[in-house]
Parts: sequence; C-alpha cells; structure tokens
Amino acid sequence: MAQSLSPREEQNASPDVRLLEEENRRLKERLNSYSIIFERSLDAIVILNKNGEFVDANEAACKLFEMDKFSLIGRSFSSFLELVPPDILLFQRSMLQKFGSFSDELLIKLPDGKVKHVEFSMKKDVFDEFDLVMMRDISAHKALERERIIHEFLFRDVFNRAVDGIVIFDEFGRFIDVNPAFSMSLNLEKGKLLNLSFQQFVARECANEFARLLAEVKEKGTAKGELSLVRPDGTVKMFELTATSNVYSGFYMAIMRDVTERKNMEIKLQKSEERFRAIFEQAHEAILIWDDFGYILNANPAASRTFELPLNLLVRRNLLDFVDYGDEKVKRIFTEFRRKGEIRDELTFHMPNGEDKQLEFTMKKGAIDGYHLTIFRNVSERRKIESELRESEQKFRSIFDHAMDGILLWDAQHRIIDANPVVCGIFSVEKEELIGRTVAELVPEQARRQLNKLLQQCQRTGEASGEVEFFDKEKGKIIEFSLKKEVIPGVGMMMLRDVTERREMELQLRKSDTLNVVGELAAGIAHEIRNPMTALKGFIQLLQGSIDGDYSMYFNVIMSELKRIESIITEFLVLAKPQAVQYRQNDICKIMQDTIDLISAQAMMHNVQIIADFERGLPPVYCESNQLKQVFINILKNAIEVMPKGGDITVRIVRADCYVRISITDQGCGIPKDKIKKLGEPFYTTKERGTGLGLMVSYKIIEEHQGKIEVESEVGVGTTFHITLPIERMEREDDDDD
Repeated sequence: MAQSLSPREEQNASPDVRLLEEENRRLKERLNSYSIIFERSLDAIVILNKNGEFVDANEAACKLFEMDKFSLIGRSFSSFLELVPPDILLFQRSMLQKFGSFSDELLIKLPDGKVKHVEFSMKKDVFDEFDLVMMRDISAHKALERERIIHEFLFRDVFNRAVDGIVIFDEFGRFIDVNPAFSMSLNLEKGKLLNLSFQQFVARECANEFARLLAEVKEKGTAKGELSLVRPDGTVKMFELTATSNVYSGFYMAIMRDVTERKNMEIKLQKSEERFRAIFEQAHEAILIWDDFGYILNANPAASRTFELPLNLLVRRNLLDFVDYGDEKVKRIFTEFRRKGEIRDELTFHMPNGEDKQLEFTMKKGAIDGYHLTIFRNVSERRKIESELRESEQKFRSIFDHAMDGILLWDAQHRIIDANPVVCGIFSVEKEELIGRTVAELVPEQARRQLNKLLQQCQRTGEASGEVEFFDKEKGKIIEFSLKKEVIPGVGMMMLRDVTERREMELQLRKSDTLNVVGELAAGIAHEIRNPMTALKGFIQLLQGSIDGDYSMYFNVIMSELKRIESIITEFLVLAKPQAVQYRQNDICKIMQDTIDLISAQAMMHNVQIIADFERGLPPVYCESNQLKQVFINILKNAIEVMPKGGDITVRIVRADCYVRISITDQGCGIPKDKIKKLGEPFYTTKERGTGLGLMVSYKIIEEHQGKIEVESEVGVGTTFHITLPIERMEREDDDDD
C-alpha cells in the first residue's frame, strides 16, 4: 500500500504536478493537431521502417495506393517500384543517405496493374529510426504536360512539313516565324525573312488589299483574301491567304497557298478559249457543236459554206437531216460513236440545194461543256482525184505485172523496192526475197563488177544499158540491162531481158552461115581437085601393070595417099548439101559394135579399153549406117587421142521415150565450159594438129538425122558426148523437095 503524503508535502508537490499535467495537456493537443494534419493532409504521407515497410499511412496514401491501411501496413514500398530502373533506385537511396532528405519523381505500379506518376519528398529518421515519405499524384498533370508537348510537337511538325506557307506575324505585319514552304516560295532563307515584314513583299497593286486583310483580322479575328508577293529576283508569286489572330501570345498566323501555277493556268485557259474562238470562227474546216438529239447548237462560218445554209438557219437544223439515217453505214457510225465517244470516218451528206458532198469528219463526244464537237472536211474533189490515181495506178500495175520484159524499181541506196514477175522468173526467186536487197545482189559475185559499172554510169549520166553474162546454177545466162536513174524522185527503174536464147540462136545462125559458106567452098574445092585426081588415078593404074620390082611399093604408097585425099574430099562434100543417101531401119547397137571393132586396134595401141553397155530390146533406128559410123569413129578417135596414158571409154545406148540416146564417155583432161559451146565450129579444135572438120561433119550428119549432140565435161575428170536420135524420122519439107 502506498504511503500517503503529509499535507505539507502535498502542498509542496502540487505546483509540479500541475505543471506536468499542463505540459501533458499541451502535448496531447499538439499530438492531436499533428494527427489531424497527418490524416487530413491532401498529400499522401507514409512512415517507413528501416526495412522500407509501411508502418503507418494516412487516408490520402490509401487513396493513392488504392488500398486500405490494414493492407498497406507491413507491405514493402519497393513492391510498388518495379517500373523504376534499379540504377535510379540506387541513386535515390545514396542521395537520401548522404543528405538525409531527397525529392524526386517516381512511377508506382499498383497490384491491379495501374501505373501512377508521383512526386515525392523523403526525410530520413524523422521519428527515431522511422522515415517519412510525402507523395503527390501528378499523373494528370504529367498527362496534360505530355499532351501539350505532343500538341506543340505536332504543330511544329505540321508547321515545318506543311506544303502551304505558314507565317506568324505581329500587328504591324512583321514576320515572327515562317515555315520552310513559305521560305521556298519567296526563295529566301528563314533567317533573312525574320528581319522583314509583309509590306516589303506585297505587290504595289495589292497594298490596299493587304491593309484591308490586316484590319479585318484585328477586328474579326479571321480574314481571307488573295495577295501577290514579289520575290527578290522580281518574279511574282500569287497566294490565297487565310489569317487568324491570337495564335501565339497575341500574334497572328496566316496560311498561304501558292496558286501561281493555277492562276497562270487560268490565264492560259482564258487565252486558249480566246484562241479557240478565233480558230472556231476563222477555221477553213466546218465545225459544228450539237446535242445528244443531233440538234446543231453552234456552227462556224466555214460550216455555213459547206452545208450551203446561212448560220441562223443552220443552227436550227438537225445533223441527221443531212444524211440517210436508214443507211447501215450511218447507223454503224453513230452506234460506234455512242460506244467509243469518238470516231473518224466519212459519209455522203445531202445539201439543201440538192448537191451531194463527200465529207470526212471527226466526232468527239462531250468535248465542249458536255456537247459534241464535229469537224468536217470536204473531200469530194480529193476522192475524185484519188479514184483517178487508183485507176492510173491499176493501169501501171497491170502494165508492170504483165510486161514481157523484167521491170525493177530501186531507191537512192540501190535497194530493190518492187519487181515484176518476169524479174522473179529470170532469177528464179520469190518477190519477197528480192525486196530490200541491193541491185548488185541480183547476180553472182563474179558478175557484179559488170553490173556495178552500169550502176556507176547510170549515177553519172542518168541512164545506162549493157549486157551481163554469168552462170546461174551451172547454166549460162546473158541478161540485158537498161537503167534509168530517176523515173520519179528518189526511185530508179531497171529493165531486164533474158537474151540467152537469142544469143544462142544468133550463134547458131552464124554457125549455119559458116557451114553454108564452108559447104559451098568445100563443093568447089572438091570438084576442082576431083578432076585431076581422076586423071592421076587412071594413069597410075596404067603404069602399075608395066612396072615391077621395088618400084611396086611406091605405087602402093601413091595409091594409098590418093585414097586418103579422096576420103578428105568426101568429108568436104558432106559439108555441102548431102547427096542422095539411103535411110533404112538399122540396129544402132550393131552399128556401134561394128565401129568399136573397127577402131579397137587403134585403142589397144594407146592402152585404151572400150566398154560397151547396150540396153536390150532397143528398136531399130531409121538412119544411114555409114554416116553414123563416121560420127562414132570421129568421137571415139577424139576420145582415144585425149587419153595419151590410156584409160577407159564407156559407150552406153539406152532408150528415152521415142529417142535412142548414145553416150560416149572418156577419162581425158576435159573441156572448159566456155569452149564447149564452140565445138562443131569450122576449124575450131582442141588438138594441136586438128582441123575441126571431123566434129563439124559429125554435127552436120546428126543434124541431118534430126538428132542433136550435147556435151558434158569437167576439167580433169573427162568428157561425155550425148547423141540423141529419133527412132522414127520425120519427113521435112526440104526432103520432100529433093
């Protein structure tokens, strides 16, 4: 039990108790006021222990973390800071340790995933070992600031990227800021423009307009108009302008669209319309403007002349009044026009005065303000001329294609433009193969020099003519050329004629004339020689009986030589008109075999073998056997003589339709092509001591038998004589006369 105080002690102790009670009361009031401030503070206040765990939190803190106090107490503050980078947290702790207090901003993440931006102030060891943290939610402020920054960035981005010029200016028209588009329009850098004003660029004629715009934007806050600004280089730029006020701290903003090109286009369009009107009125072609129903809305003076009507009457008419709308071509044209929107064609139009005109026209749908435009041209006269030209061309083409001679046209570079069928026949090519080739390519390489000479002469003198000889597919040809430089401007003409056969006929005619002369000469010589020959033979025969001994050999030699002279005279007489001979049906194979037997001894002496190859069952040939033997002997002897080292002679006899063909082939040195055609000419021979009379006589005999001799030869290989004889002899007029 406690010991009670005495009255004196109580009296002495009462002042101290009262003081303590008073102090305690004040402390409680102070603590109560702190508690009220703690709980009712708008800022979140939390107390953390040394482990960073919540010890206490006010109502604002519970709202900030969206949790009740019971849930917050004991929870680690760092559990809300997972969005803060570790290096930032480490920095903040080091600052708190160093200075005892620290203020900054943090991102806190609530358990439901919501993120808040807070501004905080932290003080270390406020209550013994407890730390005090005061926080304020600034998420909304940050959002507004971020939005402001974005808006400012977007404005600046639009400002810099805008295609239209943007100008910030003050109430006096001085430039505060300009975007790149406006700088480019005036061809001045931004730094130079900011020291200048609108008034220094406004064109003189637009000064009042700019003053009006400036006054209107000050009064109404907005204004629209057009301005022309003069650039430093003197060129003028036209702008559409929209101005607003109070964009930046009482400044004005103008959006300026460069319409220079558009205005220039409008001016050009206006001039174009003026030119169109002038062209429309003064055009030589008729021009009509009409609607969907065909009614003419406008027409130019040329249309009045074309359609034979005054303008005031023409405009009241329908376009279809001038054509036969029931005609299929007219229907097709208008159907195609409606489908395609344009068409070019020509029709016959009936004029009010009864005249018909052929008009070429071009129609364009909706060309002028939705109405249709048609331009006409009178081609009646031209069509008449074209018709005449076509007729003329057809006549020329007919002559060109059916001419007996070849006709060829070439251009300035000697390229072939056209050729008629005769040209194609001469060179055995199709027309398509000739077109585009040069004239020189017509003939083989070896003959081009001759043709080029003719072309050069034509180039110099305007015309040239001559013959070109060449071999075409192993066949000789002689072409006669006649050239004309320009029959029409830029086009030359060449006439061609194949004269190969004519030249051969002329050659044959010359041969025939020579034979006739030689024949007449031979008949005369033979007659003159035969008379003394008869006397010589007679006296020799008389003397032969009276002389014996060694002299008899001389008589034999003399008689042999006289017979040889008589044989030569007989050959001469064959050149003249043959005397009466007896043609009979003879076995041609027997005649040839007899000839081979006769000449085989000579062949063996020259180491030559004669090979006979006769077709069996050959019919008899109507001929004179002795004359044919003479022909065969001449050819076989020639064959033996051209093979001095020996070889084979092949003799073949075959039937070819109504003919018998005898072929004699040797293995001699051959005959050049240019010499083959001369064989049979009098005194032409390839042998050193020959006279050429043997082959000439042979040709004559075969000709009398109505046959022919053809020669094939290849130099270094050999020669073949082909003798063709008819099986049945045809009676000729000269035979009948005889």
